[in-house]
Amino acid sequence: MHCVKKINDTLYWVGGTDRRLALFENVYPIPKGISYNAYVMIDEKTVLFDTVDQSVGSQFLENVKYILGGRSLDYMIVHHMEPDHCSMINEIVKRYPDVEIICNIKTAEMIRQFFSFDIDAKAVLVKEGDTFLVGKHNLTFLNAPMVHWPEVMVTYDLTDKILFSADVFGSFGSMNGNLFADEVNFEHDWLDDARRYYTNIVGKYGPQAQELLKKASGLEISMICPLHGLVWRENIEWFVDKYLKWTSYTPEKSSVLIIYGSIYEHTENMVNILASYLADFGVRDIAVYDVSSIHPSYILSEAFRRSHLVFASVTHNGGIFSNMEHLLLELKAHNLQKRTVAVMDNGSWFSQAGKQMKDIFSEMKNVKILEQSVSIKSILKKEQMVEVEALAHAIAKSVQE
Repeated sequence: MHCVKKINDTLYWVGGTDRRLALFENVYPIPKGISYNAYVMIDEKTVLFDTVDQSVGSQFLENVKYILGGRSLDYMIVHHMEPDHCSMINEIVKRYPDVEIICNIKTAEMIRQFFSFDIDAKAVLVKEGDTFLVGKHNLTFLNAPMVHWPEVMVTYDLTDKILFSADVFGSFGSMNGNLFADEVNFEHDWLDDARRYYTNIVGKYGPQAQELLKKASGLEISMICPLHGLVWRENIEWFVDKYLKWTSYTPEKSSVLIIYGSIYEHTENMVNILASYLADFGVRDIAVYDVSSIHPSYILSEAFRRSHLVFASVTHNGGIFSNMEHLLLELKAHNLQKRTVAVMDNGSWFSQAGKQMKDIFSEMKNVKILEQSVSIKSILKKEQMVEVEALAHAIAKSVQE
């Protein structure tokens, strides 16, 4: 049975929701599920905007069939060729053999990689700024290379002022009946998932995402229809402001995130004492994460959110604790910058974690490493409490500045 949502008199959501998938892209935990969004426009011509992941393919095909109501499908616009959005292209071509595929030249090349049908016979190639009339609606296209694949583009409906934004403005989380962001408490229930989605999926490509935001800033936008998550029709400026911060690596708040890797709780104890001192010095909303129990995607998202980061690691096998090293390399790979960091380490017989962590930070852009640090051997001794206090004072002073 179909499950569709009406967006306006001519546009419908025909996607699907997967609440069974444990790991998005086989990497990122999605305890709240994920939506795969696709849209159909009914005009003099019929237009499908993207497809979905094969996990919700049957539902999607039923939805498209229902909305078309016996009409043929004239056009399919492909914004992004990642399989969670393109998996059903071949099925659409089989069911609607006369459909033409609106895409750019890079997308056509990728369609050849994924599928065996003759894309050259179906492709309507478009470039930046081209327009395409489908009746009352006039569509134009903006390229968004490396946001976050090289072929990505977005579509702007000049008639209804709707931006079909591909993976930009998306979010983890399933559709639970409500389609629009103003129908839920987005800041409380969705913002963390939206931030974690952006930082982990697109975060490395902040400069490229900024270019797309610059292009979109010249448009009058009444609605944003992303490929994951809720549709925006109200308070769009608020969400755009979040993206302006995330894409420029600007912290959302001046606060401290402490991340530690501990084997026998001694490093954890040192971190707890540091956090207590920070609170005494007036630092609010401190977060402390154990790198061995929290998935890196959550920590990376918090690192994008906060201004000051503290990393505390045991020395393990002559180097950084493995889970901590993995996280640091993730932060580096996602291009995190404009942060102030502090280092603490623990080594019973060979303290190297602190130095090696600083080496990684030194290779990252616009990262300030505080001179103060703490290095202990096995456990924190009473005489070293003053070092922890001094580090807390230096961090607190930096936060307040």
